[in-house]
Amino acid sequence: MSNLLSAIRSLIFVLVLIVTVIPWASGVLILSIFRRGDPVYWACAGWLKVAIWSARFICGIRWRIHGMENLPPASDRRAGVVLLSKHQSTWETFAYPALFSHPLAYVFKRELLYVPFFGWAMARMDMIHIDRGRRTEAWNKVLTQGKRLGGQGNWVIMFPEGTRIARGEVGDYKTGGTRLAIEAGLPVVPIAATAARCWPRKSFLLRPGVVDVSIGRQIPSVGRAPGELMNEVKDWIESEMRRLDPDAYSPPPTGFAAPLEGGTASGPAKPAPRQSLDQTQDSH
Repeated sequence: MSNLLSAIRSLIFVLVLIVTVIPWASGVLILSIFRRGDPVYWACAGWLKVAIWSARFICGIRWRIHGMENLPPASDRRAGVVLLSKHQSTWETFAYPALFSHPLAYVFKRELLYVPFFGWAMARMDMIHIDRGRRTEAWNKVLTQGKRLGGQGNWVIMFPEGTRIARGEVGDYKTGGTRLAIEAGLPVVPIAATAARCWPRKSFLLRPGVVDVSIGRQIPSVGRAPGELMNEVKDWIESEMRRLDPDAYSPPPTGFAAPLEGGTASGPAKPAPRQSLDQTQDSH
């Protein structure tokens, strides 16, 4: 019975997305004729807020945020960072623009631009879409546009595993994100998110529960090697995933110690307060 109820709720949720995205994206396309940059971004983020709140009220997917204070403050619009996040689900790609105070610049495959309405609206935002089949060209685009966006205070976000990873599994962490951070002189911020607990990858069968998003401390990139820095990011994210969602993982190997919330892989941290979006003031 619970599976049937989840299926019915998930179907209603998908219908809400379809019904709302067409007029919303059409409005964004009209707006983009007259305005570009932040106004278009926040218009798109408005629909993403509708999406995650619909998932909450229809499907019962709630969230907790840990370590929000590790991000640059909303008042500092020139503080660029590179966010490197665990990627298990569609949920975090929808939720981050709704949760974070700065415009985000996703690095994503250009095929998404061809999705009717949703992709057309994405094409009007200042983000980095790449052709994965042309690696050298793709990297040059990430580096050039990533430096520009980071320099103007946008937060560049990448999923270092490259694709959605099943709950309890570890993907191959690629160094593109840390290479960009080092070249641009930007700190990196690791993020762990347990979205697959409620919204599994490659599925629109949503289950009620809580998604934990844990944001680590900023890690300076100056003078670091890409592989070394990515290993630190990976260690923090995967240790934090085991702390947040221990039921999904086998016992960790010897010496794989989970850091305190909000810490880095190389140092301790004081516990960070928990909060939900309900408790966070939205300035947009």
